[in-house]
Amino acid sequence: MSEHGGPSGRVLGPRVLNRALLERQLLLRRWTMPAAAAIERLVGIQSQQPLSPYVGLWTRLAGFQHTELSQLILDRQAVRIVLMRSTIHLVTARDCLALRPILQPVQDRNLFIDSPFGRNLAGIDLEALVRAGRALLDEAPRTTAALGTLLQERWLDRDAQSLGMAIRNLVPLVQIPPRGIWGKGGLPVCAAAETWLGRPLSAATAPDEMLMQYLAAFGPATVQDMQAWSGLTPLRDTVERLRPRLRTFRDEHDRELFDVLDAPLPDADTSAPPRFLAEYDNVLVGYADRSRIIPGEHLKRVISSLGRPMVLIDGFTRATWRIERSRAAATLTIEPFAPLAPPDRAALTEEGAALLAFAAGDAHDRDVRFAAPG
Repeated sequence: MSEHGGPSGRVLGPRVLNRALLERQLLLRRWTMPAAAAIERLVGIQSQQPLSPYVGLWTRLAGFQHTELSQLILDRQAVRIVLMRSTIHLVTARDCLALRPILQPVQDRNLFIDSPFGRNLAGIDLEALVRAGRALLDEAPRTTAALGTLLQERWLDRDAQSLGMAIRNLVPLVQIPPRGIWGKGGLPVCAAAETWLGRPLSAATAPDEMLMQYLAAFGPATVQDMQAWSGLTPLRDTVERLRPRLRTFRDEHDRELFDVLDAPLPDADTSAPPRFLAEYDNVLVGYADRSRIIPGEHLKRVISSLGRPMVLIDGFTRATWRIERSRAAATLTIEPFAPLAPPDRAALTEEGAALLAFAAGDAHDRDVRFAAPG
């Protein structure tokens, strides 16, 4: 095994990579740690759905309660902001200020290359647009739709949606409460991150330390995995710069895997309990090659429905789940991709009952059901 940039030696199969991922993502057992520490360890939690981080933390932490995360958001110690892959993540205030400048190129590409909004703004004075957007946000938090409508009063020849999306990508915006508070709700009203947190963004834009965080939480991983997770390209030169601080392996396709030193690599036969994941969970979107968490025969199915919560059985995605509510009842339905062994059904029933108690504790009647496999 290479430890400091020498030739890569040990070959790691999918189950070893799976167990490493589960261990580092706090999924082999429930951990006792503050929610803020867990959020930083995971390098944020995917949060397109405002409440999905609650399930993401519940499935990872012993004794986690909704109020802990809600209070972090209300106290401005955690925020929801566009970061990796230009998608919304829940991160601590510290990581927000550190990561957002590093990932600005991702937001630029999303606006100007990957969407029509940037093309609709060709020729506009972007510096003037950003200044005007910041001025409106200094007056009051606003939705991006409201920002676009107000900005269109000055740029009459531009469409409001493109103007609003420009501010969304070019100005670091956090979505403020009650958005993201358990039991509440509301429109995605935004404030400038620096104003909301009362601190400036970091001046550092090199991705080195961010990639070290990624490898600690997701490694071992290829350069392509790092690029897919972050949205930053290319990263080969950065990884080569980091090589003296890393150990290396190979996967079964002879691709070089990079990892932080001394990170855990559990045995392939380490027991993995069933876990209910939230929508777009980190473990499902953190790689270019997702075979370490999604079996090949289910890859297309899972990727096409990442907005549906998934179930891990023996560490791999093998079912989806949903909770349906009526006035006094809540039903958790598990939809397996293939028939389940009796021990797996029993373990899922127990874990599902705990999920219902967390997510629908006010329901008088709670039930766990299994749909027909397929």
